[in-house]
Amino acid sequence: MASLLQKLGLYLFFFVSLSLVSSDSHHHPLDSLTPSEFQQVQAIVKGSNPGSSHNITFQYVGLDEPEKPTLLSWLSNPNSTTPPPPRRAFVITRLHGQTHEIIVDLSSQSVISDKVYTGHGYPLLTIEEQVAASELPLTYPPFLASIKRRKLKLSDVVCSTFSVGWFGEEKSRRILKILCFYTDGTVNLYMRPIEGVSIVVDLDEMKIIEYHDRSTVPVPVPEAEGTEYRLSKQKPPFGPHLHGVSAMQPDGPGFKINGHNISSQSL
Repeated sequence: MASLLQKLGLYLFFFVSLSLVSSDSHHHPLDSLTPSEFQQVQAIVKGSNPGSSHNITFQYVGLDEPEKPTLLSWLSNPNSTTPPPPRRAFVITRLHGQTHEIIVDLSSQSVISDKVYTGHGYPLLTIEEQVAASELPLTYPPFLASIKRRKLKLSDVVCSTFSVGWFGEEKSRRILKILCFYTDGTVNLYMRPIEGVSIVVDLDEMKIIEYHDRSTVPVPVPEAEGTEYRLSKQKPPFGPHLHGVSAMQPDGPGFKINGHNISSQSL
């Protein structure tokens, strides 16, 4: 069963793919990292942690912008033979329950800085770990018992992840709350929550650490009738379809895109 996050991941992959379509040659020190550079960064970071590469998760990879004086110095001599500032990447990873902030020098193919972050908060969630966390309840015996007690079909159960806030604790864990929904008869899953079930997942250990079913007498799942929201499925009095509207620019757009540079009539 494809989870909600897996479908979301397809859209995210499509969006990121579009954003990465560019030439591998650099014309400006502030150009985004290219697809091949992303692969280089991953290989360099994994190579610097032999034996642990399979446990590394990449939470963020982006350009480590050069210092402003260095950049301005290079820009002030556009025709000189001075090489541009070195290409570097800023990387945030999770390894052995710790958050690492890493600087990778792409020209020397090496890690030049690796610091463990010890402050509050945790890095961004990845699609992969959210998908893995959302699928844990589907094989968790207490959850299966809760579904059976409610007389629901497991094949129509979809779970999704929700972040947990920080409330000033000195020590905390990287956790997610999991809420589950019943899709039988509707695509509007949020209208059919499975009430009374609380699930907490530790992302570093990727396991359920808290499970509560508060319903001695299970709360019925709301009916699917009346939850359809797709325009193509609507019936009167919510129809008929409206006529289309089009917007045109006879003289073309008022901006130009050249690689990563955008110019417009107002700038």
